[in-house]
Amino acid sequence: MTIPRLLEKEIKVAARKYPIVAVLGPRQSGKTTLAKLAFPKKPYVSLEDLDTRKFAQEDPRRFLKEYPQGAILDEVQRVPELFSYLQTHSDEKQEEGLFILTGSQNFELLENISQSLAGRVSLHTLLPLSFEEIQKIPTHKNKTLDEYLFMGGYPRIFDKALSPTEWLSDYVQTYLERDVRLIKNIGDLSTFHRFLKMCAARNGQLVNFSSLADDCGIKHNTAKAWLSVLEASYLIFFLPPHLKNFNKRIKKSPKLFFYDTGLLCYLLELSEAAELATHSHRGNIFEAWVLGEILKNKFNRKMYFNLSFWQNKTGLEVDAIISRGKKSLALEIKAGQTLSPDYFKNLTLWQEVSKTSSKDCYLIYAGDESQNREFAQVIPWQQLSKIPLP
Repeated sequence: MTIPRLLEKEIKVAARKYPIVAVLGPRQSGKTTLAKLAFPKKPYVSLEDLDTRKFAQEDPRRFLKEYPQGAILDEVQRVPELFSYLQTHSDEKQEEGLFILTGSQNFELLENISQSLAGRVSLHTLLPLSFEEIQKIPTHKNKTLDEYLFMGGYPRIFDKALSPTEWLSDYVQTYLERDVRLIKNIGDLSTFHRFLKMCAARNGQLVNFSSLADDCGIKHNTAKAWLSVLEASYLIFFLPPHLKNFNKRIKKSPKLFFYDTGLLCYLLELSEAAELATHSHRGNIFEAWVLGEILKNKFNRKMYFNLSFWQNKTGLEVDAIISRGKKSLALEIKAGQTLSPDYFKNLTLWQEVSKTSSKDCYLIYAGDESQNREFAQVIPWQQLSKIPLP
């Protein structure tokens, strides 16, 4: 089954303007499938293949000459020697859409691109399936919110109708045994696995390196380095505090979130969607889902805005601030299905300190009705795409 991806339009447009297009993202997010569908006439080359990789490493000039019309180079970060030759090759050819690069390790790929391919490459990020993309799959329409949270968005789960728990178990094991060792020399994978679960338990919370390190029996700097590994693998992201200082904002630490709620549920040891109804982490899982959907929309449509959270000195906070230039939207995210007056309290405070109109404030909740309230516009989870992102 072919699942249409929203990013396909953007990378096709980019291929008419740049000699090289790079698609980054977590392993198994669908990068290879997308590249093949978008550019079916280009030869596909996997640098995971040992013989191919050796050829590219030992004789990069001859390797590139094998593809005079360009190619899809999969997992290109495996051959960092290739980047400077890609620069020379694309400069000589002077053609747009020559090479399509894919990679699942952000640090190495971005470092090589910034050094060798600046100005010649269009960068794109492909995350797991968005809710908008999942809704286009006939067999997965009209499921409950908890079912969507539990399944997450990795394409293979939907494509092959697999059990999320079984597939994610294999995914985590593969990630630990392959990707972690490639990114960083981590000897004790069992400790790293425990660290991954500890991070899941802290989803939606302010990052505290010392507490995380103590709970895992590792050093403070090790916890910091391992979080960088998870970020480089596109498993987690950090939500920074809002930069604008209202009433001497004191919270400077970011919050930690998982991109994929299916993976998050697996690491929290949920075995079925029904357990989410009464789970203590349900609110934070729903918040991760909403923020993840906003980021997917941003990446899929190549949008430019900042995402942050705001908290005042007394601890009252707004879950998300979406800003671009002087324009900002405030979002409060609630996992309850019944609206409560308390849901609007923090948005009211935000309007006072930021001088923001109620038209730019949104309450996203797990219920089903849209409403225009005095202090915010109420958006049910199914209509998240109605928020007018700047």
